[in-house]
Amino acid sequence: MPSAEPGSEGRRPTIRDVAAQAGVSIGTASKALNGQGKLRVATRERVAAAARELGFAPNVLAKALLAGRTYTVGVITTDSFGRFSIPVMLGAEDALGAGQISVFMCDTRDDPARERQYLDMLLSRRVDGLIVTGRRIEPRPSIGVTLGIPVVYAMTQSLDTDEPAILPDDYGGGQLAAGHFLQCGRTRVGHITGPERFLAARKRASGFCEAVIGAGGTFSPNDVLYGEWSERWGREGAHILLRAAPDVEAIFCGSDQIARGVADTLRLLGRRVPQDIALIGFDNWTPMALGSDPPLTSIDMCLEDVGRTAAEHLLAAINDSPTHGVHIVPCRLVVRDSTDPQVPAGDQVGQVRSA
Repeated sequence: MPSAEPGSEGRRPTIRDVAAQAGVSIGTASKALNGQGKLRVATRERVAAAARELGFAPNVLAKALLAGRTYTVGVITTDSFGRFSIPVMLGAEDALGAGQISVFMCDTRDDPARERQYLDMLLSRRVDGLIVTGRRIEPRPSIGVTLGIPVVYAMTQSLDTDEPAILPDDYGGGQLAAGHFLQCGRTRVGHITGPERFLAARKRASGFCEAVIGAGGTFSPNDVLYGEWSERWGREGAHILLRAAPDVEAIFCGSDQIARGVADTLRLLGRRVPQDIALIGFDNWTPMALGSDPPLTSIDMCLEDVGRTAAEHLLAAINDSPTHGVHIVPCRLVVRDSTDPQVPAGDQVGQVRSA
């Protein structure tokens, strides 16, 4: 039977062309390509070969409509700067892309009215599910549990504790920092971090404090210096800490920005990093960590893993296997020159777990 010549007609091959090439009916070709019906293996293989030869790609939209799906997912973020939401989205796209699912990303700029508009738009496009992300892990109002589609939160969580949320392990990150200092033989430690009202700051401080105390150290929650997420506070906090504890050997900072400010003050006062005082930041924000002098050892929140895990939970929910509650993704320690480089990095803290 002669082959169809879609190229000569300047058009894309159709299921009719595949059927003609394979010598079967259109219905049989459709069943073979969609894995349906009771067909002989030889027939399926002949249809598949014809589709490959012609360069035929099934109409994904048509298949989706037949399955009652659009193969699209919405991502709603409150992180206007994108420093947290972009890595989360990249991880989500990695997981969703394998299933040929498109992603619509909407930035609400922390405006509830804007969020509602985007939500209405995404629902009108009949997205199969939603990922809601942000730059804080504090519980936020639920985006809705009666939307008719599954919702998963990432780098944020709902006030409704039953809704699935994927969060970085801030507590475990604090433990990693303490463990690395102790491996380096640094027992006189300090902690300078962001505002106490931030749940992430409190969790990091708690993990750090409990790990030091558990190893026999004398650090207490009252020794934590809460302030701002800024280099300015890092510079100021370093002066405060050194006046209170001039023999400090290691400082854990709640962010890389704070650590950069601390490094500035230590250099100004003639304290060498890491020879005199070791330094660990948090976030592993590459431009900030590598731009520091010396480059910062830092805790990486593995935000792409957070996004990837959120997408996997969303796909499970779309396929009628929803999850519930908070799930924690481990952080990892990235060792650079601001701590003793001969001491190996600790492993991730456990596996993804429910909180």
